[in-house]
Amino acid sequence: MQVHLIDGTYELYRQHFGQAIHGRTPPPFAGTIGVLKSTIQLLEDGARYIAVATDHTIESFRNDLYDGYKSSEGMEPVLLEQIPLLEEALTALGVKVWAMTKFEADDALATGAEIASSDRRVHKVLIYSPDKDLAQCVLGKRVVQFDRRNRVEIDEAAVITKFGVGPKSIPDYLALVGDTSDGYPGLKGWGAKSASQVLGRYGAIEDIPRDPTQWKHDGLVLRGAEKLASVLVEEENLLRVFKDLATLRTDVPIEGLNTWKWDGSKDSFEQLAAELGAKNLVDKVYRLK
Repeated sequence: MQVHLIDGTYELYRQHFGQAIHGRTPPPFAGTIGVLKSTIQLLEDGARYIAVATDHTIESFRNDLYDGYKSSEGMEPVLLEQIPLLEEALTALGVKVWAMTKFEADDALATGAEIASSDRRVHKVLIYSPDKDLAQCVLGKRVVQFDRRNRVEIDEAAVITKFGVGPKSIPDYLALVGDTSDGYPGLKGWGAKSASQVLGRYGAIEDIPRDPTQWKHDGLVLRGAEKLASVLVEEENLLRVFKDLATLRTDVPIEGLNTWKWDGSKDSFEQLAAELGAKNLVDKVYRLK
């Protein structure tokens, strides 16, 4: 079987702002309706094991680790207001929803991917999000990311091509170069090229020699090696914080795989769809039963 894990927060953004691409102002509930439509499309295509993770609260435990980490400040109210509505609508649709408060949606997706990939019944796990940090969950061709906007599947070979390192090194890569979407800058002087070269040789930030002469002995010739190595030493504590921020948790308390199976919508879906102005979705769902 295939398992479909959806980043609900990302999808809400994508569906809402997708309206603007077509030159339209997004109408009320556009994001929520869009996510419902795309989820129903998956069901129409035969998907049955589906779970959607959301950031019920944008803030998480990571905000306690680093002051600059992303928060709900500055986030458009129209999106913040739709998060609980989206969760309610998907639950009414009959889809498993993981609404995160302490953890983030990405942590739930990482946990779900680990649970699913360890189940012999599952031959493929698709994570519906192109987010960089989720690349650490990719495993061969069995656990992949899927970029719905560009219709691109991202397997392990694609991760290596894009970042120059394998999935296991993605938290280390992000710790060095930073992740502006999550609000941490990485280390001064370190860029994508230097990070991929060094991690391509050593794998993890803990295993990078702090003496740049060792880099040469190991066959790694890098411009500005002395400065890069000195930054590692000077910012050792900050580097570890950044890696902690970038490392997705796989111990989120979520229900097991059998509870992710879609068995039809709830009685409340028809009324909720009407309130959203999307009554046309009801017939689509009924035809799936």
